[in-house]
Amino acid sequence: MGTLLKCYKPLFSIRFSSFPNSLHSVQLRTHSFNNPKRRNPIRRCFSSLSPSSRPLINGTTLDKMDGNRQPGSPSSEMWLHNTMSKKKELFKPKVEDKVGMYVCGVTAYDLSHIGHARVYVTFDVLYRYLKHLGYEVCYVRNFTDVDDKIIARANELAEDPISLSRRYCDEFIQDMVHLQCLPPSVEPRVSDHMPHIIDMIKQIVDNGYAYRVEGDVFFSVENFPEYGQLSGRKLEDNRAGERVAVDSRKRNPADFALWKSAKEGEPFWESPWGPGRPGWHIECSAMSAAYLGYSFDIHGGGMDLVFPHHENEIAQSCAACKQSNVSYWIHNGFVTVDSEKMSKSLGNFFTIREVINLYHPLALRLFLMGTHYRSPINYSDVLLESASERIFYIYQTLHDCENVLSQHDKGLQESIPPETLNVINKFHNDFSTSMSDDLHTPVVLAALSDPLKTINDLLHTRKGKKQATRIESVAALEKIIRNVLSVLGLMPTSYSEALQQLREMALKRAKLTEDKILQKIEERSEARKNKDYEKSDAIRKDLAVVGIALMDSPDGTSWRPAIPLPLQEQQVAAT
Repeated sequence: MGTLLKCYKPLFSIRFSSFPNSLHSVQLRTHSFNNPKRRNPIRRCFSSLSPSSRPLINGTTLDKMDGNRQPGSPSSEMWLHNTMSKKKELFKPKVEDKVGMYVCGVTAYDLSHIGHARVYVTFDVLYRYLKHLGYEVCYVRNFTDVDDKIIARANELAEDPISLSRRYCDEFIQDMVHLQCLPPSVEPRVSDHMPHIIDMIKQIVDNGYAYRVEGDVFFSVENFPEYGQLSGRKLEDNRAGERVAVDSRKRNPADFALWKSAKEGEPFWESPWGPGRPGWHIECSAMSAAYLGYSFDIHGGGMDLVFPHHENEIAQSCAACKQSNVSYWIHNGFVTVDSEKMSKSLGNFFTIREVINLYHPLALRLFLMGTHYRSPINYSDVLLESASERIFYIYQTLHDCENVLSQHDKGLQESIPPETLNVINKFHNDFSTSMSDDLHTPVVLAALSDPLKTINDLLHTRKGKKQATRIESVAALEKIIRNVLSVLGLMPTSYSEALQQLREMALKRAKLTEDKILQKIEERSEARKNKDYEKSDAIRKDLAVVGIALMDSPDGTSWRPAIPLPLQEQQVAAT
């Protein structure tokens, strides 16, 4: 494996191919890590450097090797909240039309919880929207597969730490597939990048920002006057904290480990300071530099990473190369339970697997997007039920569209009435304005109401059915909703399949079978025929209590998932 270049220009400078503006055609891919001897292939990203400094291959610039592809210019401005400046800033990439983005990944020692889901759904939405705007994005998201927590868990299970971590990396990838998070451009692992990490530590030591104590290497925060610029913390306020061990050998309690000497029974790698392994913070500095260069556009993660992780990353990267610079630091808010941050250390977490065992993964995704990404979101059954009910309504409406449009696939006129055009234009404007204003997904989700209502009016009301260009209106509305859902990562493979899955999960939560519900519907029909309205109402209410709503129509009675009645009453009381 190669070593890092001076000042950490990206090692792998071949550009990724562009993505289409319409994300509907993008297919999720699964990953296989079944071979224990497998080394992650190095996937190559475009350079974050200026075009003039891109490497040559046989005298030909990489631009000319990219075939006939001409990346489209971004279609609108976008503003993002920058943690460094504490304000929203107009997004301007370092290289025109291209974005380099690094997001800190999971420490793979257990199943991921929905706090993790929020991080990666947030940055998946950003990734998708940047591509929708026409940017060519290199998205790097790492795996920490060498860490104290992994070693401790492996010792508990009497398992090899790297093997255990590989297994949980695989589980995490499956969770991301369920949540329809697109695979990043590159998913580097710490264990595959030891030469890069060691080389960066050597550069930090050579530049006078780190010191060796026996077989350990510590970063000296006092030698870096800008320490605290991201978090706003003063050096005197800092103390040994999360993943920063108390160690009397340190010159300052806030100094943190770049390299840890080997301990009995732990995995280790050879280094100039003896056998050992890297500290937590250095890995992201080294891997982001390896794939994106010392200077790139976006670095993201959860709000809990602002300090110490990202603060330490800045210190390390700048100590290794003075020109190191990240333009935008973006952080999402916590998922809370009873106003406390959800975390494994507090034991108040729900894994993604636990949640999607009872709720559709896209209902979970909708729930996470229903609050602005920088605000805290409180986990609750009522909000998940509400998201599940809402996404069922969205897919049912679009499924009804699909059925009607399949009967009118020819002979559609191009014109649509002004009132429909107004609904479409307003929705498009709401989408573009809200997403470009720091990814205000809750506004976009709320804006879906008008076009969905218009579709249902056109399909199911007497007035709507009489409109001359009714089918053309439905087709145009369905198209823009589908496109927006694609950008948001909420388009299912099939409306009918998603609706069936939502019904099955509602039955599971209600602890009922469909046959049992149909039996109850038959009993209720018989009671109504006998004018036993008390029994009829009791059956309806009993089902409503467990989240099954009955709908009467001229064609008979059907059922759909709904928010259980006690939770509806809880919602009303809360408002």
